[in-house]
Amino acid sequence: MFWLVFRRELKIAFRSFSELVNPLWFFLIVITLFPLSIGPEPQLLSRIAVGIFWVAAILSSLLSLERLFKDDYLDGSLEQLLLAPHPLFITVLAKVIAHWCVTGVPLILLSPIAALMLSFDASTLLVLAGTLLLGTPILSFIGAIGAALTVSLKKGGVLVSLLVLPLYIPVLIYATGTMEAYSFNMPLNSYLAILAALLAASVTLSPIAIAAALKLNVSNS
Repeated sequence: MFWLVFRRELKIAFRSFSELVNPLWFFLIVITLFPLSIGPEPQLLSRIAVGIFWVAAILSSLLSLERLFKDDYLDGSLEQLLLAPHPLFITVLAKVIAHWCVTGVPLILLSPIAALMLSFDASTLLVLAGTLLLGTPILSFIGAIGAALTVSLKKGGVLVSLLVLPLYIPVLIYATGTMEAYSFNMPLNSYLAILAALLAASVTLSPIAIAAALKLNVSNS
């Protein structure tokens, strides 16, 4: 069931190519505009680049959250998934991981291009890629909770942002803290361990919360 749902979500995502590319374009546009607005000075860019990078990643991930469960809710397939004999959290886990594959993984692959615009060196880019690898799945899992809570609303995009942005703050703090510690040659183990713990907690607990929110919305609609 997991692989069936996972492949279905990937096929749907690649069919709507424009919706797949829009968050990536937004990410690159934000990364490009900052050096143009504040100037190309390497020292200034290196000081604020990590914050710019992660804010752009968070905002671009919000663009695709509203449609995570909305299309299934509108065409009735979400009700069929709820009635399936398989546990709902497995289906939810497959949908969220597929969402990360089409939103988070491209951000990681685009990070070298963005790093060139923000004057990162190779070693800093590797640390940044590590924080993205740990942090972007958390964004998808936490964001999916907000998408599930607002799936029955006609225009829930703004509400999703209001719900999940406060929950993104710990990820932003520890991801940027990792980069700051690296710039001062401090140990990174504690920051990376906290990010890994947040990832483990989100993978374990978020599918249960998402499944409960979907059941509540469908039963009340």
